[in-house]
Formats: sequence, C-alpha cells, structure tokens
Amino acid sequence: MPPRTILYTGKGGVGKTSVAACTARRLAADGLRTLVLSTDPAHSLSESLQTDLDGTVREVAPRLWGQEVNAQQELERHWSASAHWISDLLAQRGVDPIAAAELTVPPGMDELFSLLQLTRHSEVGEFDAIVVDCAPTSETLRLLSFPELARWWLDRVVPRERQLMATARPLLRTLLDIGLPDEAVMAEVERLVRNLIAMREMLADHRYVTIRLVMTPDRMVVGEAMRTFTYLNLYGYLTDAVIVNRIFPDAVAGTYFGPWRELQQQQLELVGEAFAPVPVLRAPFFDAEVIGPAMLDRLAAELFPSGDPAAVLHDRLAHELTMSDGEATLRIDLPFAGREDVGLEKIGAELIVRVDGRKRMIALPPSLAGFRTTGAKLADGSLRVSFARADKRLPAEEPAL
Repeated sequence: MPPRTILYTGKGGVGKTSVAACTARRLAADGLRTLVLSTDPAHSLSESLQTDLDGTVREVAPRLWGQEVNAQQELERHWSASAHWISDLLAQRGVDPIAAAELTVPPGMDELFSLLQLTRHSEVGEFDAIVVDCAPTSETLRLLSFPELARWWLDRVVPRERQLMATARPLLRTLLDIGLPDEAVMAEVERLVRNLIAMREMLADHRYVTIRLVMTPDRMVVGEAMRTFTYLNLYGYLTDAVIVNRIFPDAVAGTYFGPWRELQQQQLELVGEAFAPVPVLRAPFFDAEVIGPAMLDRLAAELFPSGDPAAVLHDRLAHELTMSDGEATLRIDLPFAGREDVGLEKIGAELIVRVDGRKRMIALPPSLAGFRTTGAKLADGSLRVSFARADKRLPAEEPAL
C-alpha cells in the first residue's frame, strides 16, 4: 500500500514549514514511520526541527526521519547529459563558460527535480507517511502542472524527434556545425518525462495523496490561496484541508492588536465561504516562536485536537473545470441547496455563488478570461455552470437557473 502523503504549500512566510514539521511529529507519535521532506529551495526545516538535515534521509526522533533535498544532486542525477550538451553548444557560440553553465537549467527545473524524490520514496515503501514542505505556491503550481505538458510531449514529440535527430544530426553537423543532442541526451529527457508522468499519477491518487494549503488571515494571502485552490482543482489535485495560521486570540480585543483581530475575523469568514466544504483548521498566534519539539507539538495540538492528521479530511474535488472546443463547464458541489436558493454572478475573474443568503467566491483561471457564462443547472447536489468563448455562436443559450 502506498504511504499516506500530505503536501503543504502556501505563500512564503505563512508558516507552512512549521505546519509540515508539526504534522510529521504528530504522525510519528501516533506510531507511523514518517518522513518529513523539504523541497523548498529556501530550506528552513532544520531550524524548525532544531536538527541538522541535508540531502540524505536522517532519523531525527523515534519513527521520524527528515530530509532537505539537495537540488544540485538532483540536477546531476536527472539533467547531467542535457546540461553538458547545452553548455557545449553555448560555448561554441561564444557564450561565457560561467554564463553558459548557468543557462543549462531552465528556471524552476531544480525544484521540479527535488519533488521527484517524493516518487522515489513512495516506490521504495520504507515509510507509512510522507509529509512534504513544498516551495511557495507559485512555484508549486508550476511544478504540479508540468507533468501534463510532459505527457503531451512524450506522446507527440518524442517519436518524431528521435526520427528527426537520426536523420538530421549528420547533415546539420556537416553543413551548419550544429551539435544536435545525441542518444544519451534524448534518453535522459525521455526518462525525466516518464518520471514526471509517474509523479503525476501518484499525486493524483486521492486515496493516499492530498494537498493542504497554509495561509494567514490576511487579505492578500487569502486571495492567493483562493486562486491556488482553483488551480489545484483544475489540475485534479485534491485539497483535503486548509490551515489558517497565526490567528490573534480573543485576549487581544481592546489592545493595540484589537483592530488587527477584527480584520482577521473578516478574512476568516471569507475563508469559510470560499473553501467550503473543505475543512478549515485553525492555529493561534503563539506567545513564542514555533521552533523545536515543544512548540511544534503545541501547534499540532491546536490543528488536530482530537483528529487523525493522516486521515483524508475531504475526499472530493470541491469544484472541477472541464474545457473542450471553445466551451467550458464548472462543477461546484452544493449539497442540500435548492434551485430557489442559488444565485450566480460573474465579476471579472471571479464567479460569485450565493446560496440562501451566503456567498462563495471562486477565482476563475486566466484560461476563462475570454469566456462568458451561458447557463447553469443544479442537479444531484452539484451546480454546473456553462461558459463559452465570447466570439463563439451557440444555437441557443440556456437560462441561468
């Protein structure tokens, strides 16, 4: 059976490393052989656990192991032949050798290679649970969307590319002095693509793998988390919980931090509306920095007071977008809602769904920027909203409920 895997991501500085570390400690305390893995280039897991970690797996507590993935080692493992070919090609064109070496790795690839460690650990089967401290949300989304492109590339480009290279390599080297990639480079790229596809399939297994978004109750942070939530659903990755960290307690009312607490309460209400029915886990702003075993265990006690951190806390994509031939359909779960209870409004890049006086804001992806709503249907506990390109002519438009 695959290990229970939980990936934590969020905007930088919201405390996702602390949340990942405290979850891992709690899982180990519950008897699971647990690995906590950092793929964030700005590693801070060592400081959080107050132990020295590196690119190897090290035991840090009973039934708990840690690792800060070494991006350079992963680059050498997955990209050495390609890097040498690119470097030589640039050097032949007069590029400075140091600059050529820097240009051999596309932006974000080192983080992507780091995430492949997750697939390796999952296949080996040494652990019951794996907790991942991911890169900040923008990087994570780019990495998680890459395997879809990789699958397309493998199906359509690789076979033709190999034929082209076999035919054109001798000719172009003679006529244009261009060193095309050899079989070692092509084999390395194909192997990388297959690894990415395997990682995509593992991450999309909702029985064992989920993502949890970490945020603070601040407007900009919540807004980014909402967009991230939409994109994760779009890519088919299951978010089974969101964590709101550093909430001011009731005790600050009437003090300097009182107005801040009131603003946080407004954002907490928005979080409940925007992410429903996904559970919202809350943690207070502690009176000390969350570093070391004692404080991490305090944080875990707040987030999981009586529950099991390993449980899949929500087992269905809250909304799902499908697109085809200039049309799109967005499915939104609205259990127990009646037709007369539901209202819809699209404002810019957001869809506002009102149910019985309460509203839910869904951030639409940029791919729907040129679309208009054409109708909506409520059936079997789900609302399906239809979209079409603004320039697409439809035979007849459906009523909006």
